[in-house]
Amino acid sequence: MRNAGPIESPTDPFASVPLPTSAVSRKPRIEGLPPGVSRDIFGPPERQEPRPAQGPSAPGGPAGNGALPPVAPPAQPWPMAAEKDQKAQPVAAFGMPERPSPFEPEPPRRGRLLPSLVVLVLVLAALAYVVPAVLMSGSVLRGTHVSGVDIGGLTVTQAADKLRTELGAKLAKPVIADIGGKKDTIQPDEAGLELDVVATIGQAPSGFPSPEEVWRGLVGRTDLQPKITVDSSQLTRTVEGLAESIDKPAVEGRVTFTGLQPRARQPEDGVLLDRDDAVSRVSEAFLNGGGTVVLTLRPAKPATTPEAVTAAVAKAKAAVAAPLTLTLDGKQVQVPPAMIAANLTFNADGDGSLVPQFDAEKVLASVEGNLVDAAQQPRDASYQIVDGKPVLVPARAGRGVNDKLLARDAEKVFAEGGARAIPVRLGTVAPTVETTQIQGLGIKELVGEFTTTFDCCQPRVKNIQLMAQKVDGYLVKPGDTFSVNDVLGERTVEDGYVEAGQIVGGRMVNIVGGGGSQFATTMYNAAFFGGFDDVEHQPMDYYAPRYPAGRDVALLHPDLDLKWRNDSEHGVLIKTASTATSVTVSLWSTKRYDKVEAVESERRDFTPFRRESSSAADCLPTVGEQGFTIDVTRVFHQDGKVVKKDKKLTTKYRPQTQTTCTAVTR
Repeated sequence: MRNAGPIESPTDPFASVPLPTSAVSRKPRIEGLPPGVSRDIFGPPERQEPRPAQGPSAPGGPAGNGALPPVAPPAQPWPMAAEKDQKAQPVAAFGMPERPSPFEPEPPRRGRLLPSLVVLVLVLAALAYVVPAVLMSGSVLRGTHVSGVDIGGLTVTQAADKLRTELGAKLAKPVIADIGGKKDTIQPDEAGLELDVVATIGQAPSGFPSPEEVWRGLVGRTDLQPKITVDSSQLTRTVEGLAESIDKPAVEGRVTFTGLQPRARQPEDGVLLDRDDAVSRVSEAFLNGGGTVVLTLRPAKPATTPEAVTAAVAKAKAAVAAPLTLTLDGKQVQVPPAMIAANLTFNADGDGSLVPQFDAEKVLASVEGNLVDAAQQPRDASYQIVDGKPVLVPARAGRGVNDKLLARDAEKVFAEGGARAIPVRLGTVAPTVETTQIQGLGIKELVGEFTTTFDCCQPRVKNIQLMAQKVDGYLVKPGDTFSVNDVLGERTVEDGYVEAGQIVGGRMVNIVGGGGSQFATTMYNAAFFGGFDDVEHQPMDYYAPRYPAGRDVALLHPDLDLKWRNDSEHGVLIKTASTATSVTVSLWSTKRYDKVEAVESERRDFTPFRRESSSAADCLPTVGEQGFTIDVTRVFHQDGKVVKKDKKLTTKYRPQTQTTCTAVTR
């Protein structure tokens, strides 16, 4: 075309593309670039030459000047909503980020240091806890003391050894008991006190400590009290032993006879050891490391008065001034004054007075034959051992004088006076033990027997023999429980018992009925080998060679008893025999086992005994015996095999002090 002008080729590839401009400036406005794309690809804005507007109304446009038609706006391939105030990071050629200019200012340092300081502080705090906690773990917390003994930082084993060595020695110091001015030494083993090392250390913090424990271990102190195990029964027995030599019970007024002469005993005040208070004070004294402790004595007041005794003496004189005459159907018999005196006492009634007590049964045993033929008198059913076999002796009803009515009538005469002729009544008297009560119980053979020995001619021998006589012939029915204290009752002088030495609470003391433990031990072993149930028994504190180890019994009325139960379907007849040097208990019934044996362990944990001397006037010498522990198991055999075993019985004997008496006898 002849009139067409030349078409210029633009040097800028984007020059023919109109760029958006703002309403104020003619500079191109570039928006919506993708991250990393700089505006510089369009050239520096300051040096960009403005282009004339293109359009139909512009001069030189296609309407008349031959210019190119307007080009559509450039496409935006990455539409992203960028924040208005965010500046795009300059991008160098090939899409690589530009390095900041060394002359551009750095961001403030305070903003970067504050988080770093916080992190550093937290790390140091953690290290301050973790490092010492790791060092302290696996041991007792530092600063831990038990009664002044420092066990902090030690392992449990080391702490236990240190407590046994240092604190154990401290607690092993004896206690001096001051009782009314009389002083007595109590050793820890006598009182049953022992340091419980495991329980003591168990109170101390150990393992991995908490932050609080770490702080206390570094700057503080933990004080613990030692844990003490107390054998309450043993300590009570020890206190009882002290009381036996200290107690002075109140004496009630009483009138007895020496021949025909009334003898008055005036009432007297007494003192008793406060047992509960003594147990508490002795325990506390041992916990504090020994020393002297003053024990409390409580006053004991009698119920009777001197005036009541004087009145009873006058009645006693009148009682033996003449004989009593017993009459029956034209027959009569006299009870002479000497027999009256031998069976009459005036005793306290608990209300302050003295009343007569007459033993009519003993009197009738001597004089009833003059009123009633012996063949007419009643007889209890019993067993006699004939040629090694129990033979039933049947009961028999009879005729006799009622002893209870005679006692009532005679006591009225002695208390109030009046006629001294007493009519007695004869009637049918039933036996106390009927034949039907004891026959058919399977009493046919010996099932258990045991014998113990003793030295001749000691006071205790009389007590042992008297106990054996009172138990002889006693019948224990199926399911019944036999109690030595229930059958014998309290041992008193009036019943014929005498004072003899017996160990009570670890001390040899003189008591009425002393020696009863030997009879109880003999009875226990007979029941043991008879296969009967052990209901209650307390082993002795000290081992005595005359008794089997682990099978001895302490007896003291009313606190210490021996009880065994007849768990068989047959009755058990108790027969006893005694000599000047031995006592035997035999049990007759029906055998249930071929053999019952005692299996003993080896003796272990031996402890040596102490030696001491005493100048006390009431000193009783003792032979020293070392302490030890032994186990005994009862084993039952039937048809050649073991059919039953009892639970193992463990006995721990304390060492018995060897006591030498140094008092000068005159």
